Amino acid sequence: MTDTYAPRAAVQARPAAGSAVLDVVVPVYNEEADLGPCVRRLHAHLTAHFPYPFRITVADNASVDGTPAVARALADELPEVGVLRLDEKGRGRALRAAWSASPAPVLAYMDVDLSTDLAALLPLVAPLISGHSDLAIGTRLARTSRVVRGAKREVISRGYNLLLRGALAARFSDAQCGFKAIRADVAAELLPLVRDTGWFFDTELLVLAQRAGLRIHEVPVDWVDDPDSRVDIVATALADLRGIGRLGRALVTGALPLAQLRAQLGRGPLPAPPAQVPIGLPRQLARFAAVGVASTLAYLLLFLAARGPLGAQPANLLALLLTAVANTAANRRLTFGVSGRRHVGRHHLQGLLAFALGLALTSGSLATLHATTTPNRALELTVLVTANLAATALRFLLLRLAMHHRP
Repeated sequence: MTDTYAPRAAVQARPAAGSAVLDVVVPVYNEEADLGPCVRRLHAHLTAHFPYPFRITVADNASVDGTPAVARALADELPEVGVLRLDEKGRGRALRAAWSASPAPVLAYMDVDLSTDLAALLPLVAPLISGHSDLAIGTRLARTSRVVRGAKREVISRGYNLLLRGALAARFSDAQCGFKAIRADVAAELLPLVRDTGWFFDTELLVLAQRAGLRIHEVPVDWVDDPDSRVDIVATALADLRGIGRLGRALVTGALPLAQLRAQLGRGPLPAPPAQVPIGLPRQLARFAAVGVASTLAYLLLFLAARGPLGAQPANLLALLLTAVANTAANRRLTFGVSGRRHVGRHHLQGLLAFALGLALTSGSLATLHATTTPNRALELTVLVTANLAATALRFLLLRLAMHHRP
């Protein structure tokens, strides 16, 4: 057996002297009052709870107040703190510049208000350090998250993420939480493709990562809304809508090199399963159920069509036989992913065995029903459906055993 699965390499546990494993970027604009307490609290937390060397980078978005002076004072006071000064505003622009310039193998960012409980920081970056995941986001929308914020922001946040699911097929739960991390090797490939320089930067990065086949780790967070937030909700919402439209067009027209990204960054296929070990039970159950629903509807239609001219028992035999053959063929291809003619005879034989058992169940149920009462058509169908459900469960077990048997 050839193992084709190539996991992401773990970050070196013992980095070279003086090199940081994690670089936490704090983008700021005119935050002279909050910057000092934020950085000192973050530094104290990392010193006490983070087991690797770290760095904190203050990314100043062209502040016009005393923020640059506060940042320089913090850098003089704390050796792990650095400052990056930008001439233009934009959170996305600041993150791109800071992450691109950092030598750390794991990059993160958080908002200066520290709305997110810092206890989530190590769980956020640990899967990136180990190589298990490629990006990580804090989510305020998980059931175990604890969030304190107003109803308006709650509705806007949930509505935005629902919009992303519908418009861009996003599978991550919270695009806007200011608490994210990424591996530097992944960032080096994705950042050149992210066009937004503002608040939509996070969403665009995550959508590209998802489409590239990267693993996005989500961490439920405790989050308390900052009442002094300076985000212009209306302007940000309009910019986000424009970003969704632009990114959606790029995905539809093929303007983004997604196939190349997936080949370069995406995780390889899983190794082939050992003999006798079935895989993908949840997906198989879902597909088997869909085939079963279609088969049951076809069975009932055939039974009703043949019930008058043939009678109940012959109609049941005919309907069950026809749908059993079609059911086995459909499950063989759609549920268990088996194609070609190899073992097709054995598979249909197993399906006919399941058919015989289903026939015994349904015919026995009909015989018992007619022996005890004179049923109407609705009661007859109810008994048949119940018997078919029992036969269906048995059919799944028999077919799964047959499809995964490797002589």
